[in-house]
Amino acid sequence: MKFAGLALLAVAVGLLVWGLEASGSIQSDFSRFFRGGPTDRAVWLYVGSAAAGVIGLGLLLSPRIRRA
Repeated sequence: MKFAGLALLAVAVGLLVWGLEASGSIQSDFSRFFRGGPTDRAVWLYVGSAAAGVIGLGLLLSPRIRRA
């Protein structure tokens, strides 16, 4: 479970970086200018990053289940 948690945290960091790059793109600049917010792609990357981070932390911090 710890490996899966670490893998999900790595995915979360990757999605966050990808989202930050997407929010700094020309397309996002136009979207911010005309709509007042970032593109949908950047927002979904942020949401995916948050979800992967929460699940990854949950897997890392949850107690191990022992099977009898």
